[in-house]
Amino acid sequence: MRMEKTPKPKLLPLLGAALLVLAGCGSSSKVEGGGSETPMARGLATTLGTRSEPARRSPAPRSSGAAGWVDYETPETYAGTVKHDNIVLTMDDGTAISLQVVRPTGADGTAESSPLPTIVTFTPYNKNVTAYVSLGGAINPYFVKRGYNHVQVDVRGTGRSGGGWDPFSAREQQDYPQVIDWVIRQPWSNGVVGTWGISATATTALLAAKGGHPAIKAVFPIVPHGDIYRDVVLVGGQGSIAFLPAWMAVVTALATVNPAFHDQPAQYAAAVADHLLGLNGFLVPRTLGVLAAEPDTAYDNGYWADKAPLEVARGVKVPTFIVGGLFDIFQRSEPLNYEALKGHTTAKLLIGPWHHLEAATGTGLPMDGVPSLDHIAMMWFDRYLKDIPNGAEHLPNVTQWVWGHERFDTSSDWPHPQARAQRLYLQGGSLAEETPAAGAAPATVIQQPFNGVCSESAMQIAIGIVAYAPLPCWYSDNLAQTLEATFDTAPLEQDLYINGPIQADIWISTTALDAGLVVRVSDLEPNGNARSLSSGLQTASLRAVDASRSRWLDGQMIQPWHPFTADSVETVGIGNLVHVPVEVFPTSALIRKGHRLRISVGASNFPFAMMPIPNLLQSLAGVMRIYGDAQYPSSVVIPVVPVSALQATP
Repeated sequence: MRMEKTPKPKLLPLLGAALLVLAGCGSSSKVEGGGSETPMARGLATTLGTRSEPARRSPAPRSSGAAGWVDYETPETYAGTVKHDNIVLTMDDGTAISLQVVRPTGADGTAESSPLPTIVTFTPYNKNVTAYVSLGGAINPYFVKRGYNHVQVDVRGTGRSGGGWDPFSAREQQDYPQVIDWVIRQPWSNGVVGTWGISATATTALLAAKGGHPAIKAVFPIVPHGDIYRDVVLVGGQGSIAFLPAWMAVVTALATVNPAFHDQPAQYAAAVADHLLGLNGFLVPRTLGVLAAEPDTAYDNGYWADKAPLEVARGVKVPTFIVGGLFDIFQRSEPLNYEALKGHTTAKLLIGPWHHLEAATGTGLPMDGVPSLDHIAMMWFDRYLKDIPNGAEHLPNVTQWVWGHERFDTSSDWPHPQARAQRLYLQGGSLAEETPAAGAAPATVIQQPFNGVCSESAMQIAIGIVAYAPLPCWYSDNLAQTLEATFDTAPLEQDLYINGPIQADIWISTTALDAGLVVRVSDLEPNGNARSLSSGLQTASLRAVDASRSRWLDGQMIQPWHPFTADSVETVGIGNLVHVPVEVFPTSALIRKGHRLRISVGASNFPFAMMPIPNLLQSLAGVMRIYGDAQYPSSVVIPVVPVSALQATP
């Protein structure tokens, strides 16, 4: 197979193209502005839409990102820190919210008397516990000793705060500005605030800024989600049974076991009582709702929209630096968060070769000129909270690790501005640009729910913890692909650079009533190792696509928007041929000359996710056929970038 350096996109056959546009069950393919001249019709690059907005022409980033990386290492200006713990604020509904304040001190232990800027972190992980075990954005002495106050807040229903826990809820978000108001009234505050956090606290950092509070001047979220429903709750309509129950159980345990129980014991006891009573409000019904496909939980709706920073990104108008990982649990949303911000504020994106825990600390940094995360964050806050002209706004807009290139590379934007859509067809075990011939026999896969137990996807959803058991299958797709249909290109005649989201358009039939699909993307090395690059999941009965919210590139849909609503459910049925568009999460990879690109299609990706029980029962013991002929041309659309766009080839 020969891949051109600047590939010319190939269009689907007329039938396939029509199906892509009409797959949204009657939903319009028009974007805001109306009329027939949509970005899709003109072949322009579009964004991915949201629940509230259709896709639109991809905006240019506000920041030029003209400079390269520089290290920003500042000396400590204070000798120590002092903590004021379990301060109680009363919210407008009477709920007691608990927080701690850490301030810098001189060598004599006296707190700085002059007002300073303040970094605020809203956490579900119990601020009293994170003093001993760093979890999701604990107090950072690196900031404090360089002239910042740091405030850590137990969100309602967690730690020492009262109320019931419902993460990122509309009610929780009403607490954020009330806490900020209290902070800026304190004598140690100069009225300037930045929000910072890791994982859940990164998401709260974004959501706290969405209301445009005038005190908030900058945000530094590390591995935030953008749409928790599509990221981990029900990926492609399948529930994350490995991550979500474990995460909710940890937060619930941390909400009741408190090392500072002896401080204000009556307040601690009242908070724990609220937490236990609140279990019936979120943890129990939502967990059971996902498993049982209960409509209010298992389908997308306003409840999940309230928790999505992507839905309110237009309200975040301050400079924001986003950190993510190519195998992070929020791999999908980290570049989407950047994309949602870049047109109306200064935004930067750093994506490393990391799982969740590695990304939280920036494992391996400094590397390839990219400094440590603390140094980057300090540069960001010094620029926007202290108004120090250090050039943070000129840092590269986008910095990504590139698999195969094995180094960080920078670009002016994401998606990569030089990306072009390339369609490859799945036919008889091969992957090629040529349209399929008539009469090709379909591949067959047995529908069973437990494939992928030892795979990169399993390590991804386990946030990297299982890497302590060094098994080859954590990093390659070979084991998982033994129960999947594989499709390989010929050995590449030149390097192939892929950067961005991928769409698979798979034609299937099944002997069951429903089916789940996993699509894996691998770099097949000459020694036979299938190096994992990315994957996507989709439940066939939830295959409907809203074309007006999907991402388009060169006239081709390259990232489908599935509504995942009760109204969007479509019957699969025994023996029917159906077209299932699958969103494969974005990656950046250089597949070397002599290697092959592999696409595999299977029925499950456990424990990354599993179909809710009703759908699972409908799909068990079926045989799925995967078609690849002229009439039913299964294919993938990949974003190909000229290799010359890479800064350096080692």
